[in-house]
Amino acid sequence: MLLNILLVVIGIILVLWGADRMTDGAVALAERMNIPQIVIGLTIVAMGTSAPELFVSLVSAIKGTPDLAVGNVVGSNIFNTLLIVGCAAIAAPLAMLRTTVKRDLPFILVVSALLMVMCLDMHITRIDALVLFGLFLLYIAYTLAKSGKSQTEDETEKKGYSPLKSVFLIALGLGCLILGSNLFVNGATEIASLLGVSEAVIGLTVVAGGTSLPELATSVVAARKGQSAIAIGNVIGSNIFNILMILGITGIICPMQIQGITTVDLCVMTASSLLLWLFAFTKLKVARWEGVVLVLLFFGYMYWLISEAI
Repeated sequence: MLLNILLVVIGIILVLWGADRMTDGAVALAERMNIPQIVIGLTIVAMGTSAPELFVSLVSAIKGTPDLAVGNVVGSNIFNTLLIVGCAAIAAPLAMLRTTVKRDLPFILVVSALLMVMCLDMHITRIDALVLFGLFLLYIAYTLAKSGKSQTEDETEKKGYSPLKSVFLIALGLGCLILGSNLFVNGATEIASLLGVSEAVIGLTVVAGGTSLPELATSVVAARKGQSAIAIGNVIGSNIFNILMILGITGIICPMQIQGITTVDLCVMTASSLLLWLFAFTKLKVARWEGVVLVLLFFGYMYWLISEAI
């Protein structure tokens, strides 16, 4: 048991560190190629922060544990919406952009509902995955097009890495992601079997929490610095990427049969997005008391999930 716990911890560290290195290298290389900052932010950095979820889900599906893969995505979205937004709002009330309330949050609701419908037959087929990934590409194209119209080039501090070092960082990060994901999935699967807990529950709790650590740190720090747009944008982008990109790519490579993810889990994911939208819709902000409500709901869901598993 201790060895498996150690494997999970080492896996988390390698996955998070690898994602950070790969993102640094990719951003530096993109800057060398004079790719606009807005494109880097919406693609490379966003995909970099979702890399832990992608690799853990992909490795889980390939190794024959699809409940871990889907549980990771559903759990991460619940973790992001309830705990991360809740903690960030408690740290400092989150001001919301009108476009976020009118476009991005409703889009998350639609995508979450679509995933619920796809999971009714307990399968995510290759066709389902192609639909998800197609929506992901359309969303990225639309967002880039809208951003391009009002783009103002930010002169942010550049990494200044040489092309060789950038490529080395990308390769090093990718290697750590692959190794860490394998250790993580192996350890989590063994712990699940030793405790008699389903892989779905492990995916919804331990795996989802571990892979969402970058979003938690980023959003809380951003909120404390008064950067509400970064705090909320980080969560929204991550949730969209989790469903459309991660399940899209994973399902295309390895169609999944789902057993342990229940309708309750999918309903909590969708309802949490609906609640966040309602909170944001009222005064275009998430107040501290609303953050407390979100955090309490998260722990309530965790209590129910664990009590059902025992």
